[in-house]
Amino acid sequence: MMMDIALDKPARTFIEVAEVWVPEGDRLVLGSGNYGALADFAAVSGEESFGRGEGLPGKAWAEARPVVLKGFEGSYFKRTEAARAAGLTSAVAIPVFAGAELKAVLVVLCGDDANRTGAIEVWKEKGGLLTLDDGYYGAAKHFEWVSQHTQFPRGQGLPGGVWAAETPMLMRDLGAGYRFIRAESAGQAGLTTGLGFPVPVPGGKAFVVTLLSARGTPIARRFELWDARASRVGKAHEAVLVDGICAREGPLWSEDAERRVGAWQGLIGRVLGTGVPLVEGKQPGLAAGYDSMVALPIHVGGELSHIVAWYC
Repeated sequence: MMMDIALDKPARTFIEVAEVWVPEGDRLVLGSGNYGALADFAAVSGEESFGRGEGLPGKAWAEARPVVLKGFEGSYFKRTEAARAAGLTSAVAIPVFAGAELKAVLVVLCGDDANRTGAIEVWKEKGGLLTLDDGYYGAAKHFEWVSQHTQFPRGQGLPGGVWAAETPMLMRDLGAGYRFIRAESAGQAGLTTGLGFPVPVPGGKAFVVTLLSARGTPIARRFELWDARASRVGKAHEAVLVDGICAREGPLWSEDAERRVGAWQGLIGRVLGTGVPLVEGKQPGLAAGYDSMVALPIHVGGELSHIVAWYC
């Protein structure tokens, strides 16, 4: 068991808001989102749209890369006043491309305080190594410094492993695991669980995003990795759960009891059917005991290959 947080006493999460912006004509409009108790920020967001290069979602679209924005004041962020009122201080935008086609931009927004610990990192290939392009770490300042001075060759550590395999990966026990290169500083920061996934973009530049979760302010209480490659599932339009961990249940998958979903079957099936990320708040289709879910498709070679999902 990776995170000993009881489901009946949800911890404050590292990410406050998640939203999906989808192309409609020449603009991005809100497709889905979960804002928790931040009703005013939700209302402002529902009235917003972004052209190519405009605001944070538009910048990720135009530049075809994940973008980290650690401060809104004086920046290109369009909802600064509403974000300030909601206590939101930083955001990360992750574009979802299928070949050259933009399917959507996933944006996650965070607050900041002395106890909020975790990491959302963007790694970029440079000179044959992955180096930190940018990241948001909350109060984990020493871990941020270590990350800024760490590089990964292909196949090494969580970012390098994702880069080599072109598949998402989950890593447990970050503070004790020999496979996690920054284990000592991760342990000091209280980081326990890591999710890494590739972000394919036009032009072939290599980007990897890692989400590192801490016990006190977890990014999520449940993680799932679904493989949608025809070579893995045996036929198109299906996905099979290949890895997953949960605060309450521990491992979620078993080779002896395979879990599969078809296109349009449940929330994961909706993502499989559309190829577009999905953010859901509490609703009948959500796994019991959770208030929200983010499901992110990964398209490799223009085809949907995996879906990563996390639940709070």
